[in-house]
Amino acid sequence: MSGEQFSWSVFFNMGGYAFYVWTAYGLTFVVLVLNIVLPLMQRRQTINRVRRAIRREAMKSSSTQEPIES
Repeated sequence: MSGEQFSWSVFFNMGGYAFYVWTAYGLTFVVLVLNIVLPLMQRRQTINRVRRAIRREAMKSSSTQEPIES
């Protein structure tokens, strides 16, 4: 080791490229989160849409059936 003291401010400054580096990290993090969250939201919406369609079809078929006479 060279004997230099570690400094967080130097680390976060990234040799003058901090804005570029931390912006890239931030955007990457946002994209990764969206790649997880958006499909889960779409899945929930699709399941709800299918449930509504099933309920609607069940109501339609029950209202169009003629009563059974004995």
